[in-house]
Amino acid sequence: MKTACLRSFALAALAASFALPSVSFAASFTGVVTGPNDEPMAGALVTVFNEQMDRKETVYADAMGRYAIRTPFSGKLRVRARTHRFEDTLMDVDSKLDEVRSLDFKMQPFANAQALSDSLTASAHIGEIQWPDEESRAAFISQCNYCHQIGNALTRVPKSVPLWKSTIERMEGYGVLLTHSESNSIAEQLHKGLDGRAVQAMQKYDSPEALSRAKITEWLVGDELSFIHDADIGHDGKFYGTDEGHDIIWVLDRETGQIDQVPQPDIDLPQGGYFAAMQLPLGVFTGKHGPHSLAQGKDGRFWITNALSSTLMSFDPATREFKTYPIEEDALYPHTVRIDQAGIVWFTVAVSNKVVRFDPATEKMTVIQLPHNGIGRWIAETITPKAMWFFGKFWPKENLPVKVSPHRWTQGRQFPNLPYGIDVNPLDGSIWYAKLLSNYIGRIDPVTLAIEEYETPLSGPRRPRFDKNGILWIPAFDDSALLRFDPKTKIFESIKLPLLAANEYETPYALNVHPSTGEIWITSNMSDRVLRFNPDSRTFIAYPSPTRVTWLRDMVFSKSGEVCSSSSNLPAYGIEDKRNAFFCIDPEGGAADREALNEKL
Repeated sequence: MKTACLRSFALAALAASFALPSVSFAASFTGVVTGPNDEPMAGALVTVFNEQMDRKETVYADAMGRYAIRTPFSGKLRVRARTHRFEDTLMDVDSKLDEVRSLDFKMQPFANAQALSDSLTASAHIGEIQWPDEESRAAFISQCNYCHQIGNALTRVPKSVPLWKSTIERMEGYGVLLTHSESNSIAEQLHKGLDGRAVQAMQKYDSPEALSRAKITEWLVGDELSFIHDADIGHDGKFYGTDEGHDIIWVLDRETGQIDQVPQPDIDLPQGGYFAAMQLPLGVFTGKHGPHSLAQGKDGRFWITNALSSTLMSFDPATREFKTYPIEEDALYPHTVRIDQAGIVWFTVAVSNKVVRFDPATEKMTVIQLPHNGIGRWIAETITPKAMWFFGKFWPKENLPVKVSPHRWTQGRQFPNLPYGIDVNPLDGSIWYAKLLSNYIGRIDPVTLAIEEYETPLSGPRRPRFDKNGILWIPAFDDSALLRFDPKTKIFESIKLPLLAANEYETPYALNVHPSTGEIWITSNMSDRVLRFNPDSRTFIAYPSPTRVTWLRDMVFSKSGEVCSSSSNLPAYGIEDKRNAFFCIDPEGGAADREALNEKL
């Protein structure tokens, strides 16, 4: 690591002139990030870590390489400058309250090609693989990127073909659906492509003015084996996260930084719940409920889908009390949950191809069977719950439901439907869902429960969201794209996502529509970025993450307009910080810091 040039002085007059926001600030830094020849490093990320190294705040340098950042931190801090194709520059600083320091960074190239290669995103490494055919590549993108990156430091370790086959077999215990030929082809190509040699990738990063106006805050949560799947911001402004592996609700008070963990009540099920037959990730899935998704009702209660125990659960953040509601029919893997304008709770049940309607007032639960789209899928969706119970009782953790499944020699990943994301149309209250593997979206009439389905032109519709005009925006996970669907005209529009290089692909897991601007914020998980799409100008802005291996889930917004999510690559120890995080982008946070520190452009 290179050493920064530090000019330390207390600017009392400037500190006194701060425009004080609701958050109290302590250490602040200003300066310039330049290259070896004093050229400005536009878009460089300047990150300040607190003394405990469990929270960090980041801004981007402007076109002249200038940055300014206010933080709530004091004490022994670490400040880091990071930019593409240059070595990180670090400085450890002993900072006092209300102190402003000037800290300049001079970036230097990496010492060798291997060090540069190691700094590249997962997308650069996995993009080097030469696939024998498009079907093998499509199967790999669909099935091997569900919960984590492929190509990061943890997952690009060179392996023999037998070791890759063993890894793929283990992944089948987590839900991967591949034919025998696909499995063999993927193992062979991963062996050839991830060989440890330096990657000669030329990625392109843009540095628009909007980037320098933004600020990112990250709070590390849990431990190296936590799996905080989804997060939401409550009416009280706190973060709430569902730890699917440990049956815990994590609560972060963003004002004080206090983090609490609230364990879910026990249930009479084995470890792994109704998925006890599967070889779930060792050390990660130690619970029985598997809390997955959450949404807060107007009365303050959160509604949580428990993927492993096949239950819906309410959680009162004021009393921290839970109440469990079993689903009375075969319903494997309750998934994404949303609440409509009338307070009705709707959620998908992924493995069983169902949507459930729950009325909190009457506590009545209605299970809606979705179209099977083929007799093979109907048979699979009917038998799977019973097979899970049988094999889990007599042969737990042996993966037998997968080993005897006909998907291995028939349709592979297209064998099930897998209803995944769900949302509510604000114009008519209709419920819309996306089937991730069979490539359909569907509409449920909220009164009659009548269903209509539409095949998507691209593959992998994952977690869609409506805008205020009733347009459905859909992330096409398998095809590095964004879909726009107009329910009135029934017309799809496909929009390709910006890639860092032509040979790469992207995995848009989720998106959401900003309530104020109408812009679409999209996860860009293979390249450690978040994308911001303007539907009027049809333009993108990409926000590089300060953290390598950033894998974001559901996107939510704070009352002040921040874009937030949980960063929960599986496993957590594969992340640069070794832990999950609550993650927020304030699109104007960097500009506010500049203005307060009199560093106006």
